[in-house]
Amino acid sequence: MQVIKRVEGGEQPHWPLGPFQIRLPFVHYRWEMAEMIQGMIMFVVGLAMIPLLESTLGIPYEAALAFTFIAGILYTLPALLGVPLVPGWITPAIPVVLVYLKGFEPGPEAIQALFALQIEVALIFFILGATRLGSKLVEIIPNSLKSGIIIGAGIAALMGELKVGGRIDGTPISLILGAFISAYILFSVSFKRLTENHPIARKIANFGMVPGMILAMIIGWIVGEYPLPEIEWGMTDPNFALLSEYLVFNVGFPNLETYLIAIPTAIIAYVIAFGDIVIGFTLVKRIDHLRTDEKIDMSVDRVHLVTAIRNFIHALLAPWPGLAGPLWTAAHATVAERYAIGRKSMESIYSGGGTFWITGLIALMILPLVTLFKPVLPIALSLTLILTAYICIMVGMEQLKTSVERGVAGIVAVTLAMPDPKSTIFAVVVGLVLYFFIEKPRLLGKTETKSDDEAAAVAPQAKVETP
Repeated sequence: MQVIKRVEGGEQPHWPLGPFQIRLPFVHYRWEMAEMIQGMIMFVVGLAMIPLLESTLGIPYEAALAFTFIAGILYTLPALLGVPLVPGWITPAIPVVLVYLKGFEPGPEAIQALFALQIEVALIFFILGATRLGSKLVEIIPNSLKSGIIIGAGIAALMGELKVGGRIDGTPISLILGAFISAYILFSVSFKRLTENHPIARKIANFGMVPGMILAMIIGWIVGEYPLPEIEWGMTDPNFALLSEYLVFNVGFPNLETYLIAIPTAIIAYVIAFGDIVIGFTLVKRIDHLRTDEKIDMSVDRVHLVTAIRNFIHALLAPWPGLAGPLWTAAHATVAERYAIGRKSMESIYSGGGTFWITGLIALMILPLVTLFKPVLPIALSLTLILTAYICIMVGMEQLKTSVERGVAGIVAVTLAMPDPKSTIFAVVVGLVLYFFIEKPRLLGKTETKSDDEAAAVAPQAKVETP
């Protein structure tokens, strides 16, 4: 129950604060039990960033755990400030960020590099949100370049896990089976048909990637690919004092060259994140007409501003290789599907997302849960990256309209996926050059892109003469 009730057909109650809408649990929206249960399990995906913090930034586990607490607090900001999307990382950008960080030594140098990147991402979101230019910027970026970046990020994510020396070498059974199970539940046509007729299948589908992740962890323990957990009782004790030693205030701020090197990766991260915003609002619009009892304010500018705030705070207090993204696709899709069932199932879109991440933050404080999942954090990260790779490649291919666009996007994708810290710069340059010299009918002037089917429909029929 909540103190302030919603008027039928109106917006969820809130306190206005400039461009934001403040909503508190139990005051402006009710507590959702289903999302609470999911949050107690899916918080482990947030913990999965710890191995990357350890390997890329050289941060010890105790400090990395403190980083996840700051991330957990920031996950709650969108629902608090009036954004109807379940936030997460800019997950498809993680492989690109990792390639960028390979050019820096783990430790102070890598921390400075990540700070520069995340500050630039925050500035992009803030400027484009404040000026309302976000959608216009993405519109002028060639479709082939955008799709190539998305596909390339997916390829890089997949190759990072499947390459020689990657995670698959050490844990092949749990990783392969976990990936297949997760992909089957999330994407399989046959499983979707099962959900239409079997209540148990529908309940499994509501938990997104969680069933596959849990099964992968159990398999890893059974076959000995991961050590059994040593359960500890009590509350977690993140080392914030140790965390402070790995911030730019102590390791030093980056030089101008580092900021310049980070610019292409920051732009690519924004393009990918804007695609997430589009996907998130598409999911909301798809079910909004089913719920005439609530009017949802889908402000792209507010999403930009909130995402900017999260990235600014992360850069200063907890540099984050996953960056602060506007959408966790799997979790948001799950919330949206339950919201579509009706008000009894979920009181508001904000109550679902708000309950989910507040519970996730609480779960971070429960030491038995954290220690249970500690040995298998790498599998949670691997499954996230593999499933993200599938989605990136699928979405990127869907956006390409012509064979010429597909060719340019393919070259951009391969260039981006190269294991070179400068591959992001090369990919952008190659994509722009190919767009102007191959894709455009005229080097100067605006041209309209037609799909292969549209071009065939308007093309004049060739006249055939018989001898």
